[in-house]
Amino acid sequence: MPLLQNRTFDEIAPGERATLTRTLRREDIALFAAASGDINPAHLDADYAAHDIFHHIVAHGMWGGALISAVLGTRLPGPGTIYVSQTLSFRRPVAVGDTVKAEVVAREKSAEKAHVVFDCAVTNQDGKVVIEGEAVVIAPREKVAREAPHLPQVRVIADDDA
Repeated sequence: MPLLQNRTFDEIAPGERATLTRTLRREDIALFAAASGDINPAHLDADYAAHDIFHHIVAHGMWGGALISAVLGTRLPGPGTIYVSQTLSFRRPVAVGDTVKAEVVAREKSAEKAHVVFDCAVTNQDGKVVIEGEAVVIAPREKVAREAPHLPQVRVIADDDA
């Protein structure tokens, strides 16, 4: 089982970075909609999406935001990280089959509250920015190394498959 290990406030240096890469699947959109309750037809209804601004189904913008959260919570700083704030600008849509890379880069640190400001970006397989912004976190002060929790298997069953 993989090991989750954090970087403490004292260990983090400006310019340090971490990434996570994912390819969007239809099941990811369905799971995000089910978990969040966001059933906007632009994400779920191909007939509707064919006539909207992008002309096809697109991922929820916050799916990409969740990838940034995953980097911060599992890689840099990692376990023990507490979100303080996040700002995001959504630049381009992410479509089924797109491969995106979420990246965080430590920009500045404030020792008083152990705050670290990260520049955040999600880019697609063409290197184009789809999301950009910044996150402020409280970085852990103590070292943590733990086995990654086992995730349950999840199966998406469409209504017409039941």
